[in-house]
Order: sequence, then structure tokens, then C-alpha cells
Amino acid sequence: MHDDSEVAVLRLGHRPGRDERMTTHVGLTARALGADRVWVPDNAGQSRDTVADITDRFGGPFEVDLTDSPQGIIRNWEGRVVHLTMYGEQVQDVENDIRAAHRDDGNPILVVVGAEKVPFDVYEEADWNVGVTNQPHSEVAGLAVFLDRLFEGRELEREWEDADREVIPMETGKRVESTDEE
Repeated sequence: MHDDSEVAVLRLGHRPGRDERMTTHVGLTARALGADRVWVPDNAGQSRDTVADITDRFGGPFEVDLTDSPQGIIRNWEGRVVHLTMYGEQVQDVENDIRAAHRDDGNPILVVVGAEKVPFDVYEEADWNVGVTNQPHSEVAGLAVFLDRLFEGRELEREWEDADREVIPMETGKRVESTDEE
């Protein structure tokens, strides 16, 4: 499924007590929908631990790390930067250019998603400021739609390595089985 060039997600900002679930869901969405890694702010250790635990149980590869310098990651990124913001260009207008830069030109992609007010220099440093609709909504929803468009649905067929368990798709009910072959 995966293109050779890295796709990473950077969560900007984290308000303890307020953003725990949202930051965790940014990480889980990045993992489930094809990214290779996520960075979360250094005060989001609980979110990092949850995403790492899910990766250990349901497979990878996927990396989750803390950062005390999110803007340093943006500045030092050796690839292209996509900033998801409701104020950006419409995703349907720029997705082909982004996909070509990633898949055809081999550029790693850093997808930046905000929490609190995003500093203006993020808008300036991004190669693309992209809006998944230009309406207020969840950064998790924007990330999911963007990754699906970037990978054109291939991420939905991903095979997970080193999983301890897997979800068995069913029409009705819930089923999770151990992957141990004993």
C-alpha cells in the first residue's frame, strides 16, 4: 500500500485536560489512515502512550513521539509541508499537486494539524494551506479526509505487521481475535 516517501503528522498545541481525546484521536487517525508517524507536544504524554499501546496491540509499523519544538520540526522538515486549516485552499483543488509531489517526486509530506491558535509563521512556512471544507469542524475529520485523498483509498487495504490482535469485519456485532498461531 505504502508509497516510499514518508508521511508524518504533527499535532500543534495541546491543552491538558481539554485536548486529551482530540490529540489521541489525531494520532490514532494518522496511524489507521496511512501515515508513518506522528509527533505530539511534549505535554501530551498520555496521548503518546495510548497511540503506542494501540500500535503494539493492533500492529504497525507506526511511530509516535513527543516534541518540545513543533516549529523546529516544520522548519527542519526535508520535504513538503501541508497545513490543514479551514482557511486554506480547498483540498479538491490542490490534492493532485500534493499527491504528485509525494508520489511522483518522492517528497516526504508533513501534515500539520492545529489545536489552539496557530502561529502565522506556520501558514507562511507551509507549502500548502489546505481546507477540508472551509467550515469549522474537527481537525481529526480534516486529517482523515486529507489522508484518504492523498492515498486514494489504498490505506484502507493496509496489512498490519506484528499485531497481537485483529478486528474481524462483521455485518453485525463485534469480534476481535488474537493473532497468535499456537
